[in-house]
Amino acid sequence: MVESYGRLFLKTLYGYKRQGRFQLHAFVVMPEHVHLLLTPAIDITLERAMQFIKGGYSHAAGVETGRKAKIWQRGFTDHRIRNTEDFENHRNYIHQNPVERRLVMTAPEYRCCSAFPGFKLDAWPPAAEAA
Repeated sequence: MVESYGRLFLKTLYGYKRQGRFQLHAFVVMPEHVHLLLTPAIDITLERAMQFIKGGYSHAAGVETGRKAKIWQRGFTDHRIRNTEDFENHRNYIHQNPVERRLVMTAPEYRCCSAFPGFKLDAWPPAAEAA
């Protein structure tokens, strides 16, 4: 079940990434939550990027299931990445989420995680160090 909804979520996420709404650096889709490490496009706020993702997925899930249901809690928790070390720590936290929950033995085994081989991700922006 998670994998089915995970695929739909990732299809939505990558659709907005292709549209240039944000750069995607890491993600994990867990059974009851997601973690994202992203950089919004210059003309898009983080709040707006999250509206695209959450709203787009809610719409797609409604179309797929044929019913409209509340999927997301209001709001989200954010953290501004301060430097390369902070970036690495958060990316590792995201990738280790399914391991910590004992869903897999190693992060690359979890198909709905950017640690799984084959996902195209954006590099950490070098200019972010100066921001």
